[in-house]
Amino acid sequence: MLEWDGIDTVLLDMDGTLLDLNFDDYFWREHVPRRFAEKNGVPLDQARRRIFERYRALRGTLQWYCVDYWSRELGLDIAALKEEVEHLIVAHPHVPQFLARLRALGKTAILVTNAHGKSLALKMRRTRMAESLDGLVCAHDLGLPKQDPAFWEKLRALVPFDRERTLLVDDDLDVLASARSYGIRYLVSVVQPNSCRPPRAIEGFAAIRSFLEILP
Repeated sequence: MLEWDGIDTVLLDMDGTLLDLNFDDYFWREHVPRRFAEKNGVPLDQARRRIFERYRALRGTLQWYCVDYWSRELGLDIAALKEEVEHLIVAHPHVPQFLARLRALGKTAILVTNAHGKSLALKMRRTRMAESLDGLVCAHDLGLPKQDPAFWEKLRALVPFDRERTLLVDDDLDVLASARSYGIRYLVSVVQPNSCRPPRAIEGFAAIRSFLEILP
């Protein structure tokens, strides 16, 4: 699938790509509404409706990913609530093997995420994955989400890469489309970001079920 001799830099998304999206889906769809209902004394179904409406209004923006924003909006300590279910934070199968192979071959592996810095810190602490990466980039530090084509130029100023010799693996098709418009040559999606949900049909991009499929 990939011409590894022509790839120097590998940009890797975190949630749904390197890590199982089950943690995030459970946290935002189940855990947060439950804690919101308990704190405000409202039925769980009502809490879900109120919160999901707010989610939908901000999807794809930096605020949607911002721990501090949702803490203020919902009156909850989102960072602390994440720690309550951090046991659900796990890497997808074969990710450690894939990262080890990249390092052995001298490829530059950079994690590039829209996740808030507090979420990134928790997940790196839980998985110790940062030890296998050459850098961590949080979109909040650049002021734009990955869905914005202008994000990639800001990223390249921070982490120089040759667009023709770069691979991006991401489960978000809007992010992949953004990277394509910027000119990143190698683009791969993920068929099953959440191991507890059915695989997706991916159109327009190469897609993998496991990192074994693109192991150099």
